[in-house]
Amino acid sequence: MSSLKGGVGKTTVTLGLASAAFSRGLRTLVVDFDPQSDVSTGLAVDPDGYATVADILESPKEKTVRSAIASSGWNEYHEGGSIDLLVGSPSAINFDGPHPSTRDIWKLEEALAVVEAEYDLVLIDCAPSLNALTRTAWAASDRVLVVAEPSLFAVAATDRALRAIEEIRRGVSPRLQPLGILINRTQPQSMEHQFRIRELREMFGPLVLNPQLPERPSLQQAQGAAKPVHMWPGEASQEMAGNFDLVLDRVLRSAGMDAAREAKARPARTATVVED
Repeated sequence: MSSLKGGVGKTTVTLGLASAAFSRGLRTLVVDFDPQSDVSTGLAVDPDGYATVADILESPKEKTVRSAIASSGWNEYHEGGSIDLLVGSPSAINFDGPHPSTRDIWKLEEALAVVEAEYDLVLIDCAPSLNALTRTAWAASDRVLVVAEPSLFAVAATDRALRAIEEIRRGVSPRLQPLGILINRTQPQSMEHQFRIRELREMFGPLVLNPQLPERPSLQQAQGAAKPVHMWPGEASQEMAGNFDLVLDRVLRSAGMDAAREAKARPARTATVVED
């Protein structure tokens, strides 16, 4: 999950997709790669006593990787689901320089190689910049989901993100592709929002995904309570759960996982699904 503009709801989308994967029983690892570390809170994880992504970026050895993985508090709600978290840290900002070395760019990929066979899906919540953390996350990923809001500045940020993805694909990781552009926090009655959505479609065509995600307080309520949106009561939350199911379908198709195989054991495919 990526965006080069802060505040577009990248972490919210990461948690929504994690909830959709959890409801289907997919073995999912969420990587909290944003120094704000909000995903850790949303997944009901107390980070005390765990290593973190900052430790992994220092030394991606197997012992460090495994000591940075925490079981989500969500797991108590659903026997079939399994959500783990690679614990985030504000100290990750120390590794977010503008000119990462080739060795540094591959450190997350090296770390995930230790555990990826144990998961069906890996979701990475990225930092809101084009510095080392984002490039490192993209190098470890198969797909990037660009999260945007329907505003002038987000349109420009989306264009920069897609250009940067192409740069990384050509120069670092040929497997990397944009999954699409997910428009978040829409207000259907806003003429400005509708104008910006049309503008995004004109600029990026089929990369703009359906559905767009409307602004719903119930989504923030579920995340504030550190619970999956699929388990939060109310019509609005179930509407959002259905939207995230559709986005997850796109993720799984992109990874070559059809409905008949999605819950079976297999090597993980890593999707960078959100960057604020």
